Amino acid sequence: MSSASRPTAPTGRTARRGRRGIVRQVPLRTHWLLLGTLVVTLTLALLIEGYTQHMFGSTPDGAGMVQGPSGSVPSAVSGGSPVISPQGGPGGTPRTARPRPGTIALTFDDGPDPRWTPQILAVLRKHDVHATFFVIGENVTANPDVTARIVADGNELGVHTFTHPNLGLIPAWQRTLQLREAQLAIAGATGDTTTLLRPPYSSGNDSVDDDDWAAIQQAGREGYLTVLTTQDTEDWQRPGVPKIVANGAIPGTVPGMRVSSRKLPAGQVVLMHDAGGDRSQSVAALDQLLTQYQQEGLTVGTVSATTGLSAPMTKASPTDHWLGLALIWVLLLSHWLLTVIGWFMIAAGVLSVLRAVVSVVAARRHKRMTQYPWGEEPVTEPATVIVPAYNESAGIEAAVRSLVAQDHPVEILVVDDGSSDGTADLAESLGLPGVRVIRKENGGKPSALNTGIANASFDLLVMVDGDTVFEPDAVRKLIQPFADPGVGAVSGNAKVVNRGGLLGRWQHIEYVVGFNLDRRLFDLAECMPTVPGAVGGFRKEALLRVGGLAEDTLAEDTDLTMALCRDGWRVVYEEGAVAWTEAPASLGALWKQRYRWCYGTMQAMWKHRGAMVQRGAAGKLGRRGLGYLLLFQVLLPLLAPVVDIFALYGLVFLDPLHVIGLWLGFMLLQLLMGLYAFRLDGESPGPLWSLPLQQFVYRQLMYLVVIQSVVTAVAGARLRWQRMERYGSLQAPTGLGVPVAGYTGHAAGTQLTNIPIPSQVAAAPPLADTWLTEAAQVDRSGYAYEQANYPYTVYDYRDQDPVGPSEWNA
Repeated sequence: MSSASRPTAPTGRTARRGRRGIVRQVPLRTHWLLLGTLVVTLTLALLIEGYTQHMFGSTPDGAGMVQGPSGSVPSAVSGGSPVISPQGGPGGTPRTARPRPGTIALTFDDGPDPRWTPQILAVLRKHDVHATFFVIGENVTANPDVTARIVADGNELGVHTFTHPNLGLIPAWQRTLQLREAQLAIAGATGDTTTLLRPPYSSGNDSVDDDDWAAIQQAGREGYLTVLTTQDTEDWQRPGVPKIVANGAIPGTVPGMRVSSRKLPAGQVVLMHDAGGDRSQSVAALDQLLTQYQQEGLTVGTVSATTGLSAPMTKASPTDHWLGLALIWVLLLSHWLLTVIGWFMIAAGVLSVLRAVVSVVAARRHKRMTQYPWGEEPVTEPATVIVPAYNESAGIEAAVRSLVAQDHPVEILVVDDGSSDGTADLAESLGLPGVRVIRKENGGKPSALNTGIANASFDLLVMVDGDTVFEPDAVRKLIQPFADPGVGAVSGNAKVVNRGGLLGRWQHIEYVVGFNLDRRLFDLAECMPTVPGAVGGFRKEALLRVGGLAEDTLAEDTDLTMALCRDGWRVVYEEGAVAWTEAPASLGALWKQRYRWCYGTMQAMWKHRGAMVQRGAAGKLGRRGLGYLLLFQVLLPLLAPVVDIFALYGLVFLDPLHVIGLWLGFMLLQLLMGLYAFRLDGESPGPLWSLPLQQFVYRQLMYLVVIQSVVTAVAGARLRWQRMERYGSLQAPTGLGVPVAGYTGHAAGTQLTNIPIPSQVAAAPPLADTWLTEAAQVDRSGYAYEQANYPYTVYDYRDQDPVGPSEWNA
């Protein structure tokens, strides 16, 4: 069944029968749902990480805090004891308490810590004493096992909020959230809840100001007792073990001397820390302090034990326990994800820098190599130029005239692939000698090229797209590497002709910096993966050995090049063979073109994956070429959204100057690469001013193309050929000098005549003018190539083909 008579693909179905049986239809728009889900998940993970790690400070309590007005703080609180029940007295008045005389409520803030908390617990067990640990909820979620060990050893827990904010300086709803999250974390880690609270940045009763009192009152209404301190060891300053021990000495005692039972010193709430930095001094000082307390006959215990409070820790409800476990797992996964992303970011940065350095070094070496000829004698034998064309009336005249004007003898075959806009008639109407038009039924670009190969008169072939104009010496330079009998194909230097506007400049930069630098590197590494369809030279023998162009991928040029490499042929890059091609002039057209390129390249990579384990030239392609493509054209672009989201995360939660500095550093690296690449190609560096803007639009478009292509491939859907819109921006060359001597001895229609284009271009055949005018004005909506089932058509999400591209026209 021909492509013209085949019905369009059904819509709204989940499966249909093909040659291989039932095949699943996967709506490609689900990839946007998948991408959106991944982006939202990553964003939430980053927000959680930023909230838990960077939103609030972790400055130790009492470090540099300034007390505000305290006019509303009751004297019973400001002059009272460290344990405060804001509404616990008669009539809802404040009530305070302190440890009994001769007792010490030993407390630790800011934990748990996976390194220091276990050492603190070991010292407590050594002296057979217990303490109260005021834990930060975020640290509990990161170390649930350490938290459970604290309770298992007989110690008690108190809430020190979830992320260590100053409760007096945040809104009431955030206070509630901070306490609730911390409580859930404790419930998830231990199965218990607690009624004890120590506000971050608190110290003694006399330091409570109006904001602090408002926070303490709200916490009281939510069921918490606030525990302040009476004695700060200031171990958070790491002043040295002797100083910490001295700060922890109880007033009214003499170190080493037992206190009198008739005159016990006042009970104290002693503050130390088991997290927040290096706590080696705290561990050593604690051992000495407990020894000293026991020698003095003082009793050390928890807040509840020393004050006589009822047990502050009770069994959590099943709901709170499971919610707490969920919170722990969400945060653990978030931390793990961010750790993995961090390592990927480092790896991506290192790889990007290495790629830049290697590319520049390779380009420099390649430039030196081009100074030497390919052989003792230049290649002078004629070549056949094959121009596959489908509805190319907008540019075919310029393309063919530029080929006729070559300074090397050529035969030009225009293979019309069933055009409906008069492309073949226009090419014939030009009446140019040496140009032969071959008409065939529509079969796709590979079929057209294979037809051209079969009809070629010479052993050296040049393939050129119908939207491309050659420089006068392009063919001659392109075939010179064939002086080496081991060369099977040559990649030319494609340049963007329509450079106007930002989109044109960005593509111009991409062609010069990206494509051509890479081709120089691939040439040196002998692993060239693609000879572009716009300008490529081939040895006919090599093409016949690999069976010509296959039709089972959408990147026939990449597929063919890889097949040649695997067959042992060398593929090289000739930068002097310059061709001018039209680039997409809109984001939509660019998307369609790059989508096909990317998807087709992945098809070719999968098809030739066996090269990874082969030896010789095939192994070089597999391990070098395919490895490079997989890393830099698939995997790293897939991480690009992560990079952008992570950059925003850094601007919000990290040091924005550091993030901006890194971005500027990478921009400088790209600018230097661009300047060097433009110099190598003889281009003016003016368009590079738009390079920073390219990062905010063009780069995102390119990685979205990769993401869509990967999802399309994984989903098993088939993408059709997408014909690019032509704009007619190419101009036929004029006044190119003396024609090359004709080549005789072949059948009619193959005479090799390279003629200059007359300066009176206006005197072109009337038929050509007619076709050009009609091509610019005609409504093509009814043409076959606008229909959903045409192989070159713009891709329609409803039009999915479950069978391979080779079966499209069966």
